[in-house]
Formats: sequence, structure tokens, C-alpha cells
Amino acid sequence: MMPDKLPLEDIEGWVAIHPRWQYRDGAIHKKYTFPTFRSAIVFVNRVATIADELDHHPDINVRYNSVSLAVTTHDAGGVTTKDIGLAERIDFATSAR
Repeated sequence: MMPDKLPLEDIEGWVAIHPRWQYRDGAIHKKYTFPTFRSAIVFVNRVATIADELDHHPDINVRYNSVSLAVTTHDAGGVTTKDIGLAERIDFATSAR
């Protein structure tokens, strides 16, 4: 069963207590910066493992030593509890870089 799109107030409340995540364009976004390209790719691989475990995959943009994530549930047309769960797992597994 597909989770429902969260109300804007719920998304804004979550973003308010999760540093560096932003809500825009129907997704939650976060940018991570690393000392090297290789360390950025190691991070992407960690995210891929988590995403595969949850069967929910973010949009990932790599630019040399920075990685930007956009998390949304396309089928629901916005942010759902699946997105919040994925974002929290990524932060926990990566020490909230």
C-alpha cells in the first residue's frame, strides 16, 4: 500500500528539527560535502545500500566532492513517511554529515 503524501505542516515540522534538510519542489533535499571525490562515492554507495534495503531510492546528484539528495515518493506526488524514514536512515548511517 502506498503511503499518503504528508501535509505541508508535517514536512515543515520535520525539516525544522533536522538540520540541513530543506523542503522544496515537492521533495526533501540535503547536500553533503566531502574532502575527496572518492569519499563522496563511498557515501553514495552507503546510500545505495540503505535505499535497496528499504526499496525506496532518492535522486542523487554527484558533483566532484559534493552529493545532493532529493527524496520524494513520485507515485504519491510528494513527501511521504517513506521519504522521512529514508532520510533518517541516511543521516543515522552517515553520522548526519
